[in-house]
Amino acid sequence: MLTGRDASTLESAVSELSAEFGADTVLAFAGDLKSGDAVRKCREFVQDRWGAPDFVVANIGSARSPGGPVPDVRAWQEAFDVNLWASVRVVQEFLPGMLARQSGSVVMVGSIAGSESIAAPLPYSAAKAALGSWTKNLARQVGRSGVRVNLVSPGNIMFDGGSWAQKSAEDPESVRKYLHSEVPLGRFGTPEEIAAVAVFLCSPRASFITGARITADGGQTRSA
Repeated sequence: MLTGRDASTLESAVSELSAEFGADTVLAFAGDLKSGDAVRKCREFVQDRWGAPDFVVANIGSARSPGGPVPDVRAWQEAFDVNLWASVRVVQEFLPGMLARQSGSVVMVGSIAGSESIAAPLPYSAAKAALGSWTKNLARQVGRSGVRVNLVSPGNIMFDGGSWAQKSAEDPESVRKYLHSEVPLGRFGTPEEIAAVAVFLCSPRASFITGARITADGGQTRSA
């Protein structure tokens, strides 16, 4: 089950996956998951077809917030709406089905900005920190019901249309110096590398992991 705001991108992904795995194995829902109504419709859509999901990956967020030490209130509201509340809405809709079945896995997608001070907008960093705290506490509350909850904490990820793609096009030398000085592996991560962590956390191989933050940042963060 794929979700996203861009219907054309979803159609392309569905076509590619259907060709490999069969059209009956892929669904897509186009909508803005910042909207509670859209999240409800998404849940109804997938449950009508497949029932309650086994796994949910809340891959929702954006670091496009104003910088500076004193962002205005609107910047804080927008950052929390995208980077915290959207994930909360998704989990609130889908978690009851997992609890009723006494099994399931929820994976949040956070950021290293939520666990360590880096050059990221303050509202974004604070929202991701809140997401990490919520993940840990939620995991403790639902663990005895057989549901696992974990957080993937990516570093700098390169993808088309992202902020790093824009920065690399505008000033490639500064970006190169940044990677050299801040990231021990000396490169960006890829969406596929983050997806691999999420897949692991959903799999039986992670059956004893809950309440964890798994960092995938090329060694950038300095805290243990």
